[in-house]
Amino acid sequence: MVCPSVRPFRPGDGPSLLTAWCRSAPGDPITAARFRAQVLLDPNFDPDGLRVAVHDGRVVGAAYAVRRLVPMAGTDLEPDQGWLPFFFVDPSVRGNGVGRRLLTDALDWLRGHGRRRVDFAAYAPHYVLPGLDREAYPQAAGLLESLGFRVRYEAAAMDRTLVGYRVPEEVRRHEESLVAQGYRFGTPSDDDLVDLVRLAATEFNPDWARTIRRCLSTGTPLDHVVIAREPAGQMAGWAMHGAYDALAERFGPFGVRPEQRGTGLGKVLLHRTLERMRAHGAHGAWFLWTGEQSPAGHLYRAAGFRTTRTFEVMRREAT
Repeated sequence: MVCPSVRPFRPGDGPSLLTAWCRSAPGDPITAARFRAQVLLDPNFDPDGLRVAVHDGRVVGAAYAVRRLVPMAGTDLEPDQGWLPFFFVDPSVRGNGVGRRLLTDALDWLRGHGRRRVDFAAYAPHYVLPGLDREAYPQAAGLLESLGFRVRYEAAAMDRTLVGYRVPEEVRRHEESLVAQGYRFGTPSDDDLVDLVRLAATEFNPDWARTIRRCLSTGTPLDHVVIAREPAGQMAGWAMHGAYDALAERFGPFGVRPEQRGTGLGKVLLHRTLERMRAHGAHGAWFLWTGEQSPAGHLYRAAGFRTTRTFEVMRREAT
């Protein structure tokens, strides 16, 4: 029987950890650059929270526990909250309780730092996936449930082809109607970014504001963003692409001010952005996270998006 030792991450573990990750989750491989950006350079990263299973000098499994050392916004460190963004076990050592040992070790580490509530995967700003893909990883689902994790909600990832895409005529007519009422659509100027970031932070979440700041300051072109202002001049909404990891085909973030919903503004912003994506040569559009039965989910389906994966966001509460 193979009995790997479990310990914190340390220098030299990276190459074999990435190899084991890609062997364990071939549908969700990761590169060294992405692991560096999402984990090692996260200001909340603590190597003691990245528990690794080691056998014959190589990493054969890992479970990553993280808590806030730097607030997402303001001064809130969410002192009761911890996260498990990922875990995996190499197929060569499965069936020996390695996954349970890793997760138990990670949970004990979070408990030792006062974290009484732990979410699986839904960690901003550096989540790898929105949650657990039960269809892809049924054994992982069973293990998490046996340790007290319960499903909070589901997140749907959606895609659509842009080959041959054209803005529907009814959307163009509706945009003309909104413009006649005084709405304005277009690419933001530098000065518009102040209102855009404020809207994202106050009406949506600080992670979106951070994403917008980061991508635009590191080279994402302004014409990847479409904004709308209502007749009185207030920023009413926006849509964009290329904000995450400079992936031009990744759509979002996308938001419409609550009091402007139901006007058809979101539909215009969505299709305006898809048109720009196609103009930039994108063959498809995709995103990772929406509620299938939410108003946004219905909007996306009406625009030709289809669900490609479903993720479960899970939580464990201390008793």
